[in-house]
Amino acid sequence: METYTALRAFADSWMLLFLTLFFLGVIFWALRPGSARVHSDSADIPFRHDNEPAPSRDADEAACHKEART
Repeated sequence: METYTALRAFADSWMLLFLTLFFLGVIFWALRPGSARVHSDSADIPFRHDNEPAPSRDADEAACHKEART
């Protein structure tokens, strides 16, 4: 039972502090000033082919095989 008590005390103190700092670090990393362009580009993915249709599947496969050979 001492192991459980020790782990419980560790989880209630240091692990809670670590996970809180990790969470705040992830939030800061996602909202950092330099990431606006990356997030904007990711948000525009569904609208990339609004002006013209997406390339056919055969063209994509040919491009993949061509890239694989080089």
